[in-house]
Amino acid sequence: MSLSMAGQPWLESQATRAVMAALEAAGGPGCARFVGGCVRNSLLGQPVDDIDIATRLRPEETIAALKAAGLKAVPTGVEHGTVTGVSERRPYEITTLRRDVETDGRRAVVAFTEDWAEDAARRDFRLNALYADAAGTVFDPTGGGLDDAAAGRIVFVGEAETRIREDYLRILRFFRFFAWYGRGAPDAVGLAACAALKGGMAKLSAERVSKELLKLLAARDPRAAVQAMAETGVLAQVLPQVQPLPLFEAMCGLTDDPVMRLSALLPADAAAVVASALRLSNAVRDRLAAAVGDGPAVSPRMSDAEARAAIYRLGRRAFEDRLMRAEAAGEGDGARLRSLAADWTPPKIPVGGRDLARLGLPAGPETGRLIKAFEDDWIADDFPTDGHEARLKALIAATARG
Repeated sequence: MSLSMAGQPWLESQATRAVMAALEAAGGPGCARFVGGCVRNSLLGQPVDDIDIATRLRPEETIAALKAAGLKAVPTGVEHGTVTGVSERRPYEITTLRRDVETDGRRAVVAFTEDWAEDAARRDFRLNALYADAAGTVFDPTGGGLDDAAAGRIVFVGEAETRIREDYLRILRFFRFFAWYGRGAPDAVGLAACAALKGGMAKLSAERVSKELLKLLAARDPRAAVQAMAETGVLAQVLPQVQPLPLFEAMCGLTDDPVMRLSALLPADAAAVVASALRLSNAVRDRLAAAVGDGPAVSPRMSDAEARAAIYRLGRRAFEDRLMRAEAAGEGDGARLRSLAADWTPPKIPVGGRDLARLGLPAGPETGRLIKAFEDDWIADDFPTDGHEARLKALIAATARG
């Protein structure tokens, strides 16, 4: 693996150069290095989203350096040494080198340092403890990060159990990074530590757990990671309601959508409980409930008319999600109905209270009941575009006779 990232577009961009120049103007050459995902992904030829920078400068010095260069500085986490610099509208998270003073399994009390090795020693995995200077020269303080990245190994920095006890979220991160970057079998030492300490995850906030879980499920193919989670008991620790994995494994072959993959890990009656326990966003909670909850059953074998009725009642997204679950369960190929859902626009109900008033029915509770009865008949007849008045009259007459 190359020891230089020279030529990377994000590294050579004017925005990035401006940030590094501002920091080095205050702290001297080499006072700041890129760290973590941007280095790892560049070396692996994968996209770079976030750019993190570690620096010997203290937070107040970082802020002053950025402002002196005409760049925006946002004190996003100064108590932990983090300042967000903004250059040409791109954010750069800049954090002072740190060492842990005290940890409780959820958060750490840190002290600032000027020692790159101390900063690397508090990071989670060796392939995330890679640094690179402004010229793109790569540094590997742990001595194993470059080899791990090349081999697809997720290995804790130092002692695995020590790293986990510092922050139990690292158990989920171990499986998440294995899902994204791992090859072969998971690191045996790390796996054993995760299994032994999984109970500590009870200390974590639901929001941190759900965010990490959804990132894991968004990997190209998370099946091996989730299988390892199941075998170690970590999956049941996160999702006590988890069902056997065949539906999940089939779902991974159909979509990379993490919400649908999560739905395939859950029994139909557990979605609401899980959404509440994990404190999922309202959008994810509502989608899970619609995908597995009550309402019309969806199957690739249903007729076009039945599909249109289900789309009308459920909405297109919920229909497509239920169809995908049915496909994953082995009920057939849903291509025909996916195409129908994409091309068909549900019509609006063509009658209302005014139409009933015009036919002599006074306003009242009966109006709503009749409109609902009309809608049910109209859907059952596959949304006819005419004959609405005759249908209303028949319903009114039937009501009068009853």
